[in-house]
Amino acid sequence: MKPAATSKLQKPTADFLRYLRTERKCSQHTVAAYEKDLTKFGKFIGPDVSWKDIDHLLIRAFLAELFEQGLSKPSVARALAALRSIFKWLAREGAVKQNPAKLVSTPKLPKTLPRVPTIEEINTVLDGDISEKAAFPERDRLIFELLYGCGIRNSELVGIDLNDIRRSDESILVRGKGKKERLVPLMGSAEEALGAYMPARDAVLIHHKKSTSALLVNGRGSRLTDRSVRRIVKQIAISMGLPSDVHPHTLRHAFGTHMLEEGADLRSIQDLLGHERLSTTQRYTQLTISHVMQVYDKTHPKAK
Repeated sequence: MKPAATSKLQKPTADFLRYLRTERKCSQHTVAAYEKDLTKFGKFIGPDVSWKDIDHLLIRAFLAELFEQGLSKPSVARALAALRSIFKWLAREGAVKQNPAKLVSTPKLPKTLPRVPTIEEINTVLDGDISEKAAFPERDRLIFELLYGCGIRNSELVGIDLNDIRRSDESILVRGKGKKERLVPLMGSAEEALGAYMPARDAVLIHHKKSTSALLVNGRGSRLTDRSVRRIVKQIAISMGLPSDVHPHTLRHAFGTHMLEEGADLRSIQDLLGHERLSTTQRYTQLTISHVMQVYDKTHPKAK
């Protein structure tokens, strides 16, 4: 897919996408999403308009067009975010004087909270026998232990190398968004799962005569992909009785929510999750309140 279907927007757009990939180190999914939205914008604007000629009225007209096409509010909001981002970059490069996308309000999104498995539901998986449900039981148990026990993102999980593991310090170095590094704890059952996995990992590499720095490998001895992790988590979760909408980020949500329920303070959770803003972490307060209200509705005699 070309960055934009217009000659005047095409080169700056391509340069911006290259900046996202090489300097910002954005994921391929993020770059692809921005490329898709900016391509739509280029087709809407036409071949004779350059970035410096675009104002907030044109952007509003573009968003209205997206709504008419049946796009959801989150999709339209993402398109606006892409425009704000490229205009911010263009201003820094001196190609435009201001960011007209900042004058356009983000579509009000519905406040939906993801369902978080209870502590009991998570323990059903972590304490259960997955040997008959997993292709690589030692590795797959470690996946669950690290996603839930450390609260890391899927991309952070598959990016862990052997030299990132600091067993003497009971920690793992992970690289988050923008390649920001942080240490997460490696203790208890997560450390035990790692110990059980390493001999199995070595056996796979020896069998296939391979060598890799990656912690998590597939059955052929190559680094595990985030897509494979999503498939593994969903398959095992469903087989152990969890809802079908469970995915790696669900376990990260569960990590933050359960820590808050058990008395951890928001600042500590923010550091562990690698959130840049405390407001992001505060969503877990909403999740916890939602859970408490559900329990109240189901159990309190006055609520019935």
